[in-house]
Amino acid sequence: MNRRDFIRVTTVAGLGVWVSGRQAAFGATKSPNEKLNVASIGCGGMGWADLTQFADAGENIVALCDVDDERAAEAYKRFPNARRYKDFRKLLEEGKDIDAVHISTPDHVHAVAAVMAMRLGKHVYCQKPLTRTVYEARVLLETAERTKVVTQMGNQQHGSNELRQKVEIIQSGAIGPVREVHVWTDRPIWPQGLTRPTDTPAVPATLDWNLWLGPAPERPYHPCYVPFSWRGWWDFGSGALGDMGCHIMDMPYWGLKLEYPVSFEAESEGFNGETFPNWSTVTYEFPARGDLPPVKLVWYDGKKDGKPNLPPAELFQGQPAPSNGSLLIGEKGTLLDIYGAPYKLLPEKDFEGYEPPAPTIARGPGHYQEFIQACKGGPAPLSQFSYSAKLTETVILGCLAIRAGQKVKWFAPNMKPYSLKEAEAWVREPMRPGYSL
Repeated sequence: MNRRDFIRVTTVAGLGVWVSGRQAAFGATKSPNEKLNVASIGCGGMGWADLTQFADAGENIVALCDVDDERAAEAYKRFPNARRYKDFRKLLEEGKDIDAVHISTPDHVHAVAAVMAMRLGKHVYCQKPLTRTVYEARVLLETAERTKVVTQMGNQQHGSNELRQKVEIIQSGAIGPVREVHVWTDRPIWPQGLTRPTDTPAVPATLDWNLWLGPAPERPYHPCYVPFSWRGWWDFGSGALGDMGCHIMDMPYWGLKLEYPVSFEAESEGFNGETFPNWSTVTYEFPARGDLPPVKLVWYDGKKDGKPNLPPAELFQGQPAPSNGSLLIGEKGTLLDIYGAPYKLLPEKDFEGYEPPAPTIARGPGHYQEFIQACKGGPAPLSQFSYSAKLTETVILGCLAIRAGQKVKWFAPNMKPYSLKEAEAWVREPMRPGYSL
């Protein structure tokens, strides 16, 4: 990283701590009674889900971009008057009427599309994880701060009032100071631990493979990458961590006011540099934050010896382990978070009759409505990039831990893994010509 890049990225390293009532954006806004002109970058899969949310809310869908006509067919059918593109760069260059974009592409395209859109003054809703490298996360953080457009990451539960109540319970001290957190998922549900294929089947007629690759290193098309299994490949995705970390880590990360870890390390099986492993266990160490003690957070994914890779059974205190969830272990008790479902305080006998604290976090209209209303002058979304870029970076550091295969000490202000020099190359990876930040 040269000196100019270092200064540009690290000047905002200390910004973005979440506080109630985050600032509203200063980008161009509509009035509450006007409709947004929304463009879709990525129309299939999760892109279709995002697109229909904005359309069903009554906003105008003015442009559609997808590198695969087959994946976009349903969107083309529902929105026949929307302009069609395969290259998001052209969409953004020509889209003077566009107020907001949603980016629902594979991970490796998120950053370049989001940064370009923000620099053109477009509000940006981007799927999780925001990026696949640490450097990209820092650039998104800096660009959002500088452009003042509305931003939001697609970790939908962050907009739920149930998750906000869990955060309030933790911050109220109900379970006492927390020094240990365990987070797990049943992912991956796609193949990992693979080697690169050697055969070169024909590219489907509907797919522009060169545009699908975007900023990623060039390689031949293969159906093992698209349309879904790219998540398991290092050049395109971020494995189970990237898929679910921004969801399941969100509540403890928010509730404990975590920011950047000071070290991370991983155990795994099947990692070969091409794909993520069959299972991994990642341990993060976070420093004290004011009066809050240091925290060890352990992430688990995949199947180990044919069984789900989970925290030690005794930590569940007789409760069944959900497929996705977290345990926050405090001095006075444990909070079991069943992802997307009600919490449990353990041991249950110690919390009989427990009443949660009065709300301290504003209750919202729902995940997508938070973004839409912010684009029309309302409060900024609580998962705007000033928060979610830091959460994303933490998740991505877990991917670096898997690749490193040893404990890495992390110096966040300049993004330096100072105990493992070779890891510097993974913090910022090169992009193909035509794509840059």
